[in-house]
Amino acid sequence: MQIFSCPACGTRVYFHNLTCTCGEELVFDPDLQKMSVDGPHCTNRQEIGCNWRGEDTGLCRSCAMTEVVPDRGEQGNLALWAEAESAKRWMLATLGRWGWFGPDDPGERPVFRMLSEKTTKGKKPVTMGHANGTITINVSEARDAVLAQRQENLGELYRTMLGHMRHETAHFLHVRLSERDGFPEAFRETFGDERADYGAALKEHYANPKTPGDDHITPYATAHPHEDWAETLAHLMHLVDLLDSAAAAHLRLPDGPPIGYDAYAESDTEALLTLAVNLSIAVNHVNRAMDLPDLYPFVLRSGVRRKLAFVHDWLRVAH
Repeated sequence: MQIFSCPACGTRVYFHNLTCTCGEELVFDPDLQKMSVDGPHCTNRQEIGCNWRGEDTGLCRSCAMTEVVPDRGEQGNLALWAEAESAKRWMLATLGRWGWFGPDDPGERPVFRMLSEKTTKGKKPVTMGHANGTITINVSEARDAVLAQRQENLGELYRTMLGHMRHETAHFLHVRLSERDGFPEAFRETFGDERADYGAALKEHYANPKTPGDDHITPYATAHPHEDWAETLAHLMHLVDLLDSAAAAHLRLPDGPPIGYDAYAESDTEALLTLAVNLSIAVNHVNRAMDLPDLYPFVLRSGVRRKLAFVHDWLRVAH
């Protein structure tokens, strides 16, 4: 993610900021990828702290994608919804660097259902997932205690709300990309046949989990080609954003990335991965000085790199 500047005073401001220290109210323009001090506010600004520019409906582009919101009568759900929407805005803004869902993208946009396990009628289970263009997100995982418990129970230390947004949106992007000539055949050659029985594959995965090996980024990626794609795409977004954010903050190693480096403009996947891995190893070392988990503990073997390159090539051209 870029670091922005206030148009009024030039002070450094960040993606989530609603106001500058100079007192100006900030509005993020997803088309220009810049902060503004004028233009209409999203109508969700006061309720959930959305700082994006409002569009024709009054909602911003991100909030307009949300069809269902959590039960606001239940205490705490408003804050959880706000956290989930913040992660969605981050994910959409970075996809926008590749042209996805902007004014020049004529394709369909995803619809989000933001649900909480806690409602005024009692506890209700929520299953995250994607189906027919609709993405369901369990905002309960925006609560630190709930997230920590599930990270432990599921053995997924790096399970995060932003990670969920990236993973589930990856399924939607697969649908979009499948409309392009040549994509389905190329996908099957790289990831396998996604037409294989999904339910049976997941049942087998949970009964007999596999290790990632050389060709999968996570154990869950071994379950089915759809999940391999979603996990791979999510990790590509992790790595590109990690590198882009470091460059924006002027964090540098002797071999790069150089100041002003735009990770979203990089076309050489191998060069991008090398920079991201070297940077993550350096930050891992720093984290250990504070007894904190590694920033990025995953190993990118040759089979995984080949898949990351495939995703990168297709994702960089939004339409």
